[in-house]
Amino acid sequence: MVDLPLHQVTRNRFLNYAVSVITSRALPDVRDGLKPVQRRILYTMYHDLRVTPDKSTLKCAKVVGQVLGNYHPHGDSAVYEAMVRMAQPWSLRYPLVFGQGNFGSLDGDGAAAYRYTEARLEPIAIEFCDELAKETVDFRANFDETQQEPEVLPARFPQLLANGCTGIAVGVATNIPPHNLKELTDACQALIENSELTTGDLMRLVKGPDFPTGGEILEDRRTLTEVYEKGQGRIRLRGEYVVEEQGSRKGPTIIITSIPYQVNKSQLVEQIGEIIIARKVPQLVDVRDESTHDVRIVLECRREADPGTVMAYLYKHTQLRSNFHVNMTCLIPQEGGTGPARVGLKEMLLHFNRFRLEVVTRRTEHELRLLRERIHVLEGFRKVFDHLDEALNIIRNSEGRKDAATKLMVRFELDQAQVDAVLELRLYKLGRPDVLAVRQELEQKRSEARRLEGLLGSEQARWALVKSELAAVGDRFGDKRRTRIMVRGADELSYEEEDFIVDESAMVLLTRDGWIRRVQKVSDLRKVRMRQGDELVAAVPCRTLSTMVFFSNYGTAYSIRVNDIPAAARGYGDPVQKFFNFSDGEGVVSAVALDEQLTPGIHDPQNPEQLPALHALAVGTDGRGLRFSLHSLSEPSTRSGRRYARALKGEEMAGVSLVRGDETLIVVSREGRALLCRADEVNFLSGPGKGVTVIKLVSPDSLLAYKCVSEPEDGITVVREEGGREIHLCSKKNRLTSRGGRGALLIKRGRLTVIQQPLALPEPSGEDAEPAAPPADSPENSAPPPHTNGTVTDPDGIYRGNQGELF
Repeated sequence: MVDLPLHQVTRNRFLNYAVSVITSRALPDVRDGLKPVQRRILYTMYHDLRVTPDKSTLKCAKVVGQVLGNYHPHGDSAVYEAMVRMAQPWSLRYPLVFGQGNFGSLDGDGAAAYRYTEARLEPIAIEFCDELAKETVDFRANFDETQQEPEVLPARFPQLLANGCTGIAVGVATNIPPHNLKELTDACQALIENSELTTGDLMRLVKGPDFPTGGEILEDRRTLTEVYEKGQGRIRLRGEYVVEEQGSRKGPTIIITSIPYQVNKSQLVEQIGEIIIARKVPQLVDVRDESTHDVRIVLECRREADPGTVMAYLYKHTQLRSNFHVNMTCLIPQEGGTGPARVGLKEMLLHFNRFRLEVVTRRTEHELRLLRERIHVLEGFRKVFDHLDEALNIIRNSEGRKDAATKLMVRFELDQAQVDAVLELRLYKLGRPDVLAVRQELEQKRSEARRLEGLLGSEQARWALVKSELAAVGDRFGDKRRTRIMVRGADELSYEEEDFIVDESAMVLLTRDGWIRRVQKVSDLRKVRMRQGDELVAAVPCRTLSTMVFFSNYGTAYSIRVNDIPAAARGYGDPVQKFFNFSDGEGVVSAVALDEQLTPGIHDPQNPEQLPALHALAVGTDGRGLRFSLHSLSEPSTRSGRRYARALKGEEMAGVSLVRGDETLIVVSREGRALLCRADEVNFLSGPGKGVTVIKLVSPDSLLAYKCVSEPEDGITVVREEGGREIHLCSKKNRLTSRGGRGALLIKRGRLTVIQQPLALPEPSGEDAEPAAPPADSPENSAPPPHTNGTVTDPDGIYRGNQGELF
């Protein structure tokens, strides 16, 4: 037992665990590009089980068991899953294992259990193991020191870049894309010729990633070069498609022929199906997956559909376009072992080239050593064959093997190895042809030994050999690129949201508690379904192409396209907070629908600096007001909205009205003061501000209601809270004054309240509807107490509190 502080023990043990995961499980080696489990699978299949490409397949259960029992003391599922991935042509650009049976699918289906499947090595996997017997790499003891396993396999091509790798360790991750083998071997050869090549120079050979599932890369050469220099970055990738015309009576058919790497095909088809069901792309009619060996997803379109526009929408809203985040982290040779490092393309290829030079050097040394041993034996044969009769007499007259060996060693100056070979020689090998063959073999071996000695004596010659071997591998296993690199501007597929919206009449309903919904039409507002205790406060006629703007009491405007508000003919709808980020205490005070048909004149493109014919007027609870443009609000906003006013501390906005500037503005305070002025006296601001004083309020007085009217008889009707005679305020009866005054005193004591009118059903919008400001622009609003929350304004201008009981 060791008495140590807990924090010290846990830190040391966690560091040991982290190092173990990084170096022994999750990260690949830059030299052979394999993780330990992959390396052990290949070594077991090649060395222990001999399931080479020319042999029959073997049960995966036996392979997994052999790997677990001899080299990899972890779970069987980890070994089998790694083996399955090495056999999937959609996961690896160059599969290393040939699988027979169910090894999964591009749809995300799992492989069958290992008791059902069989496997053997692919021909390209032999390029990892063929030089193992020539002492090209170091070996180490396995976990129980009963076997020896290679520290790294003598790979003949840059596997790490050819097939890529994904892994997560402790504090370290890797995500290397696959590449084209022929391009990689060409780049390695170019680096051998000139090690001063830059990453940009190498990019002329290695065009970019080459994914097994094809697709198109949407990055230019400059971006890809930056990714390869840093060893990290983002690569945009999308699927490919072709268009098949079906004749004049039918719409075009879009055939998706490839999908991005690591995208689940069935999930992609489901995404497209959900878009069709939700009618987000009306031009799309149906989707079918007709894939067999190759990807073939069929999209049926309406006759008037534009395939480019449809695909632009799918690229944006589905996994048909995705990002591959490159992180080229791997284990590289360091003093005393290997360690993790993020490297670029050039550095990774240089590490591999140096490894291949080391392998070739060690292989040559091994071959030369064997040659010298054979030459030594052959020289002993030659000495004996030159005096064969004498040698036979010595053997015939000897007392046994040991005596014969001693006499031969003395007579012909042989060593133990030579004399053992002579004594093991069969008699039929002493004929003239065999004696001549030994002499010829000796000359050949000496010539080969001189060649190998020259190879070891010249690093340039060894580099030339490495280069020729790389070229041979590239010629044998190289193929055409599957992933296209798009030129600049070729990916400019775009669309407008309006292209996928059916233009039709609609109505947006808003309740006091902030629930909104879209309906096609309403015949009777009294029959609209709502939650218990809630009530309808706004019914806004609009079109599906309109933009709905919700003005909050905190001076923020939230815009959303009407088509994006879910249709709910029978339900309660959705809370407005589902679409926007409301603050505590924030609620809607006004709502308006904007589009060119309903609200013309909010912007004049010929005179953008001129005051718009139709704009907005907002009044706060402190009696201040401002006018502002609606043009910036006509496009959907973010969830955070856009500021339209800045209320003073402790005050809120009472509401927003649509005006043209010639209206009369009527404002009434709770303490019984009223003021009528022209709406154009309120300053027009180019940005959100506090505004100017409309009516001067003295504490504790506050705004009760306001209204912008065009007709002389139209106005606000108020009455004392205790009851009494109704007072109707309008420009026909009351005198207009300038803004900024205290207003006329309506009552000497008590407080006023507004007589609320029932919510009226607005005229439905249609093709022939007269353009006008919709009723829900809150033409008459009453101001809330500072503590009210979630309040809205009804079309008659009555500003209500949470329960409508505060007035």
